[in-house]
Amino acid sequence: MSIAGIFPIKNWDFDSESILMDLPADELTALTAHQSIHNYDKGEVIFREGAFPSGIFYISKGMAKKFKVDKEGREQIIYVAGPGELIGYHAILSEDRYPDSAAALEKSKIIFIPKEDFLRVLAKSNVLSKRLLKTLSHEFAVLINGLTLVAKRSVKERLALQLIVMREKYKVNNHSANIVEINLSRDDLANLVGTTKENVVRILTEFENEGILKRKGRKIIVQKVKHLVEISNYK
Repeated sequence: MSIAGIFPIKNWDFDSESILMDLPADELTALTAHQSIHNYDKGEVIFREGAFPSGIFYISKGMAKKFKVDKEGREQIIYVAGPGELIGYHAILSEDRYPDSAAALEKSKIIFIPKEDFLRVLAKSNVLSKRLLKTLSHEFAVLINGLTLVAKRSVKERLALQLIVMREKYKVNNHSANIVEINLSRDDLANLVGTTKENVVRILTEFENEGILKRKGRKIIVQKVKHLVEISNYK
């Protein structure tokens, strides 16, 4: 089932996949002249908070989480990026260290573009600079929505909303939009929602008993996305 018309996914999802789409041929050639392709296993770190950036990362296949770790070692997932999305470019634009870390959520193929090539094309490209500015403005709005969600919504509402968002992301890897498997560990899902693993398991069981979803091992299949939209209380 499509969520078009019943849930404003753009309010909760970044739009970085449009940054490199249909760039002028000469600009795309210059940008990718020295790219390299890397394969990451689940849990493998792509970059770490506090490190100096050496380039940007384009997710060709798979999923990656952007996260921060507090003093007690607890992880908070800020965002999950999927195929077609860019990560790691914020630190380059701000000329600063990475503000967060990134790691693969599953086996992933990621293209690395050196910082020098990215900045060289950015300095000359009106298309790329305008798209980056638009994307950064949108991402700021998404992050504000996320902060409001944690502050004002119950754990049940937050979990329902994140399941909706993850369902849309995992559609990319499914041939049928009606059967979408969300392949996240309960720890990652808890860190995304901002709660404990125990709370996530309890609410997932409740949702399953109500026929809203079913579980196959760690995989989650949403059966009644409209019910999740109602529970999420996103407005």
